[in-house]
Amino acid sequence: MTTMQIQEILRDAVMTGFIAGGPILLVSILVGLIIAVFQAATSINEQTLTFVPKIVIIAIMLLVFGGFMMQQLVDFTRRMFEVMASMTG
Repeated sequence: MTTMQIQEILRDAVMTGFIAGGPILLVSILVGLIIAVFQAATSINEQTLTFVPKIVIIAIMLLVFGGFMMQQLVDFTRRMFEVMASMTG
């Protein structure tokens, strides 16, 4: 295995991680920001106010994007098996 092949595999792994986890992370950050602005405007400092909506939104996002995320991971796994198969044979 050459250095270029290892770099390609690592780049593919990182990009797959960004693509698979990106939607949930972005929505979680946006919800947290909106709640933080609301808390600052109303002077409400309740910890569960940030936790519960994030959990609900993340659960909804998993239902919506779960199939897409799983497909990205399956595609990545197939690519890795193809790379390993091409190296052995």
